[in-house]
Amino acid sequence: MIQVYGIPTCGTCKKAFQWLAANGIEYEFINTKEQPPSRNMIQAWVKTLGYKPMRNTSGQSYRALGDQKDSWTEEQWIDAFSKDAMLLKRPLFVKDGTAVAVGFKEDAVRQALNS
Repeated sequence: MIQVYGIPTCGTCKKAFQWLAANGIEYEFINTKEQPPSRNMIQAWVKTLGYKPMRNTSGQSYRALGDQKDSWTEEQWIDAFSKDAMLLKRPLFVKDGTAVAVGFKEDAVRQALNS
């Protein structure tokens, strides 16, 4: 089963939902505002994808962190993601319990979901 983490008002998430539907891919949507992922989940995602691709660098939460964020370690990012899910890039795709893609680039998501 594919799980898609994000927020319903996110334009990129909406594009991903349309693409998933058009391609007949069933998925479960998890609203990260209502159901923030656990620290353990985030830690596993970071282990698979790395923390840099997971950062939502265009969001207000990211900008509010200030310049100190530029020197943060992986652990500091995991802590930040677990305290504020809005720092996570959206959508985040999980297949069979493993994070496979973050953000929505059609070719990359297609490849990740088919592997």
